[in-house]
Amino acid sequence: MRKPVKKAAKRATKRVSAKRATKLESLSQAHGKDESSFQPTTLDQIWGETGNSAFGTMDEENYKKTLQEMNKSDLKSHAVKKGLIPIDDRLQLEKRLVSEFRKHINAFKRPQDDVRATKLSKTSKDILSEGK
Repeated sequence: MRKPVKKAAKRATKRVSAKRATKLESLSQAHGKDESSFQPTTLDQIWGETGNSAFGTMDEENYKKTLQEMNKSDLKSHAVKKGLIPIDDRLQLEKRLVSEFRKHINAFKRPQDDVRATKLSKTSKDILSEGK
């Protein structure tokens, strides 16, 4: 006579949801430099050009908001004014316009140079000169 075999009780397994990956657009890189002040790089900047004339603003968030408010035909005409070939895909056109905006900002605002001379001790200079 066989004994009945007891079945093992099933354990309730906890499902652990995977951590959502952060999107690259939401991340920002810090470099510790003051971006609010800049040195003028052209004569126009010295004479008072603020950079707002090209895109209407110097703030990326305001520019993105302006692009979102435009309809497709306005967006295409804006792209032509900025020297881009208008394409049918709205998202890709917005990305290209934002890229051009960033290029304008980076060309207009040159970061200030940090011209601090670091004083090295004699021992530090000796160590650094060993590789020559």
